[in-house]
Amino acid sequence: MKIGIDIDDTTFLTVKSMLKYADIFEEEISGIPTNRDSFGLIKNRYYLKALYGWDEKTKFDFFNKYYKNVLEECKIIPNADKVINKLKEEGDTIHFITARLMNIKGCDTEKITRESLEKFNISYDSLDLHIKDKLEFCKEHKIDVLIEDSYETCKELINNNIKAILITTKMNKDIEDEKIVRVNNWNEIYDIIQKYRRNNIAMN
Repeated sequence: MKIGIDIDDTTFLTVKSMLKYADIFEEEISGIPTNRDSFGLIKNRYYLKALYGWDEKTKFDFFNKYYKNVLEECKIIPNADKVINKLKEEGDTIHFITARLMNIKGCDTEKITRESLEKFNISYDSLDLHIKDKLEFCKEHKIDVLIEDSYETCKELINNNIKAILITTKMNKDIEDEKIVRVNNWNEIYDIIQKYRRNNIAMN
C-alpha cells in the first residue's frame, strides 16, 4: 500500500513545542507571563491567533524568531517510528506529506525535518513539504490511505473515496463522525493498516 503520513501531531508532537515558544514570545512582546493551558478548547488550526490574539505580522515575527527551535525540539509520538518502520519492512511505501512552513528566516525546514526522521531511523520513500491541498496530492500520487490529525482533511479525503485515519489530539477529540476512522495511538494505526491490507488481498 502507498501510505501517506502527516508529520505535525501525527508523527511528532509539534503543537506542544509550538506553545512552549509561543508563550515565551508572548511574554517578550507583552511583558506578561503566559501559559496557554486552554489549548484543548481550540478546535481549529488557527490556535496561535485564537490563543494569543496575534495578527499576521506578529505571527510571522514569531515564526521567524522561533520556528527553527519549535521544529528541532519536537518529540516523537510513542511508537510512531517502530510502526512506520514495520510497515516499510512489510512492503508498504511511506510518503510523508506535511504543510510545514517553508521560507522562514533562519530555518531550513526540509533539513530539520529530514534530520528528525533520521534521528529516529525512520525509513520512508518520499517527503513532501508545504502541501496545502492534501486531497489533490493524494489523488495525483495515488495514496491509498492518509494518517492525519486534521479532522477536516480526513473528512475531505473520505468524501472523495480515499481512506483516512484520524489520530486523536486535544484539538479533535470531541468531534463525533461515524464515517471517520479514529485511533488513539500508533499500535491501533498498525492494526487498521493490516485490516486494509487483508481486505485488498480478499478483493483481488
